[in-house]
Amino acid sequence: MDQKFMKRAIELSKKGIGYTSPNPLVGAVIVKDGTIIGEGYHEVYGSHHAEVNAFKNATEDVTGATMYVTLEPCSHYGKTPPCADLIVKKKIKEVVIALKDPNPLVSGRGIKILEDNGIKVTTGILESECRKVNEIFLHYITKGTPFCILKTAMTLDGKIATKTGHSKWITGDSSRKHVHKLRHQVSAIMVGIDTVIEDNPLLTTRLEKQDGRDPIRVIVDTTARIPLDANVLSNDSSAATIIATTERAPKDKIELLKDRGADVIVTRLKNNRVDLQDLLNQLGERKIDSVLIEGGSTLNYSLLQEGLIHKVMTYIAPKLIGGSTAKTPVGGQGVSTMDEALHLQDIQVSHFDEDIMIEGYIKHTVKED
Repeated sequence: MDQKFMKRAIELSKKGIGYTSPNPLVGAVIVKDGTIIGEGYHEVYGSHHAEVNAFKNATEDVTGATMYVTLEPCSHYGKTPPCADLIVKKKIKEVVIALKDPNPLVSGRGIKILEDNGIKVTTGILESECRKVNEIFLHYITKGTPFCILKTAMTLDGKIATKTGHSKWITGDSSRKHVHKLRHQVSAIMVGIDTVIEDNPLLTTRLEKQDGRDPIRVIVDTTARIPLDANVLSNDSSAATIIATTERAPKDKIELLKDRGADVIVTRLKNNRVDLQDLLNQLGERKIDSVLIEGGSTLNYSLLQEGLIHKVMTYIAPKLIGGSTAKTPVGGQGVSTMDEALHLQDIQVSHFDEDIMIEGYIKHTVKED
């Protein structure tokens, strides 16, 4: 029964995807005599938490009921009062929690408040499922830097464009719609300046029958080469744009970019380029908790080489285009031997019409002395 009601709470939490950043996705269910009498989820950043919404939606007195919640109730005053105190006030008898909150402001304090007030607390129910749902939040709240997802699309022979650079379209409609859903779910999209110059993308979310949220667009541009008429600098979209550059960029160009409405981040130099770790640190300070990396091959390689990618999502179309000079998803120098290759773990395979998508997490190995 605990798993049944926790599954419902997890389903509810997913309704907040794309709207709660940098807060977690949380669902709550109130059960009395084996029947759900209240449900709620964290709907949008800054609004009521899941527990509050579940109480608001309760159809009868909650005294003596059991609450199922996907994340430990908060114990501190933020944009809203502590949920743990409210649970005590509402005379809930038992609280079942999927995951303890790693946030240092909570970190067991919510559970302690409940137990100190005589409320039975059970933890760890469907914990792994909840961790998967909140992988972005869990990384960001503990590391302070964005969770980085490398997204690529390629042909069966590993090409992201033809020998002439033509790439529209590698994958089919279903795959591209799924990518737009991904864009809705993250805080930012990152591309290199070559992608902007070659493709002039909008990097916005275009979803039919949905209110797709546009993530922040981050352009990695060491010397500020971006054309002032680039689509990502257009005022036609509500999406904000960050130009990540360095001291190598002309100061007058930086001012022109600011005049166009762009936010300019100047990072340290590393190998005479944007210091990607420094960039991610500064994005984290701006409460950007997740970044979808959409190329190109040079940026992809640099991020992988520096160990800054956490998850990989690759769409593969059943097409063959060949060409020894046609670009592949990951450029750079590459590794010398197969034992240096990066491995993925926790692999999942999805189908989008004739395309397939493989996703997994970078396996970080510990080198022996």
